[in-house]
Amino acid sequence: SEYAEFLHCKGRKFTDFDEVRQEIEVETDRVTGVNKGISSVPINLRIYSPHVLSLTLIDLPGITKVPVGDQPADIEQQIRDMIMQFISRENCLILAVTPANTDLANSDALKLAKEVDPQGLRTIGVITKLDLMDEGTDAREILENKLLPLRRGYIGVVNRSQKDIDGKKDIKAALLAERKFFLSHPAYRHMADRMGTPYLQKVLNQQLTNHIRDTLPAFRSKLQGQLLSIEHEVEVYKNFRPEDPTRKTKALLQMVQQFSVDFEKRIEGSGDQVDTLELSGGAKINRIFHERFPFELVKMEFNEKELRREISYAIKNIHGLFTPDMAFEAIVKKQIVKLKGPSLKSVDLVMQELINTVKKCTKKLATYPRLCEETERIVASYIREREEKTKDQV
Repeated sequence: SEYAEFLHCKGRKFTDFDEVRQEIEVETDRVTGVNKGISSVPINLRIYSPHVLSLTLIDLPGITKVPVGDQPADIEQQIRDMIMQFISRENCLILAVTPANTDLANSDALKLAKEVDPQGLRTIGVITKLDLMDEGTDAREILENKLLPLRRGYIGVVNRSQKDIDGKKDIKAALLAERKFFLSHPAYRHMADRMGTPYLQKVLNQQLTNHIRDTLPAFRSKLQGQLLSIEHEVEVYKNFRPEDPTRKTKALLQMVQQFSVDFEKRIEGSGDQVDTLELSGGAKINRIFHERFPFELVKMEFNEKELRREISYAIKNIHGLFTPDMAFEAIVKKQIVKLKGPSLKSVDLVMQELINTVKKCTKKLATYPRLCEETERIVASYIREREEKTKDQV
């Protein structure tokens, strides 16, 4: 028997596939709203059938150039990022779907696939809408892999039209119509056995099997490495006694050391957690020194006429035949004083970012509130102490 299950409808089996289609629409509207909104949260659907091959398909949206409805202004970039998130994975095959009635050289699917798979090892071209091409034209050169060659080639398919879907034309009838199209078309009949949805299914199943076979050794080695590492950890904990004071001291030192490493990495910008929403840690401090501080200096104004007058009086008021160093020092010191404000402001900004970084690093100690609080207090006190010394130097 054939049935389908959704991850968000646990325990419910769908035997009517019209209901499956309806559930997809309802869930899409629930997550994204009813006005063309988008979401990167997938709808998980599993279909059980004796008539399909074992495959996991991720149906990604096409690139939207112009926002409509409730879509954000940067809809194109959002969809692009969503697609890249999936197709960048080395264990995925990429189905680059392109309509036959558009220029293949302008295909967004092929362009994105080339970015993550430049050698074409994971990309299969799929050409749709072959039945909608202008009279007298065909996609023979593309399907024969001559126009824009792909290592895995192209496969043509003819899907149901919207009219067919509205008229409830079933899949079996659609597959027969597709087969008839390829067998009767003068440009495609010689390659009919290598065209169509059933052939695409078989190719995908075979390619996926080959791909799994090729990547399995590396995957196995990685797992074995992780297993050995975990076994070593298990050995350490075999004779573990929770109340042993030396164990507690060691654990405390390890946590403090880990805090120190995390803090250093966040300042260096080599941490395991990368903030994608705003600048933080070392990157923000770098920006304060190289962008904010110079900007504050540029904003400073001085009266050139007044400065020239002061230099003139300073030189005249200091006796000697040559222009003395004292005159230069007197003028320069007066100008350097003006740098005090921007410098102190930069110190405040750096100090605040260091405190924020400390708070982020102590989150890992949240299971031990007292340790978390004390670590934050001690390190923050030290940072403020250094701040006062720096301000005194300024």
